[in-house]
Parts: sequence; C-alpha cells; structure tokens
Amino acid sequence: MKNIKILKLVIVLIGFIAVKSSYAQCDTIASICDKHIKKGFISDGQDYRSLLLDEEVAEFNMVLYGNSTYRFAACSGLTDGNLIFSVFDQERNLLFTNKDYSNAPYWDFKITNTIDCIIEAQLDPNSLASGCAVLLVGFKQ
Repeated sequence: MKNIKILKLVIVLIGFIAVKSSYAQCDTIASICDKHIKKGFISDGQDYRSLLLDEEVAEFNMVLYGNSTYRFAACSGLTDGNLIFSVFDQERNLLFTNKDYSNAPYWDFKITNTIDCIIEAQLDPNSLASGCAVLLVGFKQ
C-alpha cells in the first residue's frame, strides 16, 4: 500500500515537471516570436499557445475590428518558418495561409469590416514533429 502511494506521488511529480518544462519552452518561443510584433505594432496582450504533436491542429477564435491593421506572428521552435497558420471566416472559407508564402513567420492584415475569424496553426511536418505553437497578435499604432 505504501509503495502504491509513493508511485502515485512520483507520477504526479513527473507530470508536474513535464507541464512546467513545456510552459518554459513556450515562454522561450513567445520571446523569440515577439520580435516580429515590436516593429510598429502593439501586442493585443494575449499569447495564443498550444502544445502540438504530429499532425495536430490548434484553433484560436478572435474578432478582428474594422479599419485596423493587424499583424499575426506564428512561431514554433527556435527558428522561423516551422509553423503553418491559416485564417478562416466563420463559414470556414480560407482567407489566408502562410503556407503559400514559405511559412512566413508573420503577416499583416488590413481589415475594413469587423470579422469573427478562426486561426488554425499546425507544425510544418517537414520541420518539426512536436512542439509548442505560439501565435501573437498585434495592431498598428
């Protein structure tokens, strides 16, 4: 009985350490990705993060307000170009994907009308099999 309690405690500690290290990895990636937002844009204050394995897809929902310019910066790993992000409207019509632009790590969007959108992020299977996906959003001053 005592061995089972010790085993449970060890499993919980290993799980806690794994979660902490994945958040630390995401913090590092967010810091690297932030360099793309600082150039004339103000962060919206949110870090959209997801731990992805193999072919998983992260989904983020947001409202983009009309008469604004937004910059999306998408990163995974320690170099640019590892994350594919796509922007869809509410009916799932594709509005943009950075896959058409060599997985560009950031892209600017001029929004004329307010729109609810869905942003999907997935790892480029040619670059990474797993990792933390970070999406940062900024708007022009």
